[in-house]
Amino acid sequence: MIEGLTAQLQPWRERSAAAWRARAPRERAALVIMALVLGLFVVWSLFVAPALAMLRSAPAQLDALDAQLQQMRGMAGEVRDLRSATPVPTAQAGVAIKAAAERLGDKARLSLQADRAVLTLQGASPEQLRALLVETRTVARARPLEAQLTRGPSGFNGTLVLALGGS
Repeated sequence: MIEGLTAQLQPWRERSAAAWRARAPRERAALVIMALVLGLFVVWSLFVAPALAMLRSAPAQLDALDAQLQQMRGMAGEVRDLRSATPVPTAQAGVAIKAAAERLGDKARLSLQADRAVLTLQGASPEQLRALLVETRTVARARPLEAQLTRGPSGFNGTLVLALGGS
C-alpha cells in the first residue's frame, strides 16, 4: 500500500524538483524565506500566542477563583452556624415570621399552619425577599420547603412555604 502511494507520488516529486531547479537562485531564496515566515506564523498562531494569552489571563482568573472560594467558605461557615443553632419553638418562630412579614406591609400575606408558614408575596423587591429570607432563617430558624415565585416588573409574586420549629 505504501509502495503504491510512493509510486503515485514519484512523478509529482520529479516535476517539483525540476521546477525548483529551473528557478533562479534569488527566487529559491525568496521562496525559502516565505516558507520560513509562513511556518513561524503558524507556530506562533497555534502554540505561542495561546500560551501567552493564558499566562496573561491566569492571575485575574486565580484572583476571581480565590474570591469565589472565600465566599463559599463564608457560606459554609454560615451553614455550620445555622445547623448548630438551637431550634426555636414553633410558636416563637411564628411570631418572628409574622413580624418579618409585617415589615413588607401589603406585599406579604402570612398563613400559619401547625409547623408550617405560607407566605404569599405580591410585588416584593429582590432586596425585600432577601431580607425576609435572611430574617426567617436566622431569627425564626425557619427553612424554605417550597417556593413558587415569579419575577414580574413590580417584583416577586407567588408563595413561599417555610418549615417552623427546627423541623
